[in-house]
Amino acid sequence: MDKRYDERRGKIRIKFMSEQIIKLSDEAAARIKEIMSNADNKTIGVRIGVKSGGCAGMSYSMEYAKDKKANDEIIEDKGVKVFIDPAAIIYLLGTEMDYKKEKFSSQFVFKNPNETERCGCGESFKTS
Repeated sequence: MDKRYDERRGKIRIKFMSEQIIKLSDEAAARIKEIMSNADNKTIGVRIGVKSGGCAGMSYSMEYAKDKKANDEIIEDKGVKVFIDPAAIIYLLGTEMDYKKEKFSSQFVFKNPNETERCGCGESFKTS
């Protein structure tokens, strides 16, 4: 049993180290570049995290990153810097961030393989 446990931990660690935490679609990168062009000069990127709240229990958060915090993961993709809150890494691993613009709304959309449930409005999610 101990051997199986060690093998499982090793496989998870290898997967974690080899997989990019979050990937950006071309549309998401373009929108972040647009947002950054209007941001104050001290802004160095966007910070993505996960917080408690919403119908399903958790929701995504985005804010301007003015500095690098201790243990932030930094993703540089398509000319954009994204800072990942270390507490959110486990929830975001393998996620694709997209940007959808429709007739009456526009928003960032997270396609997260770790979600087991999403609320009806799409604003919050749950993982097992």
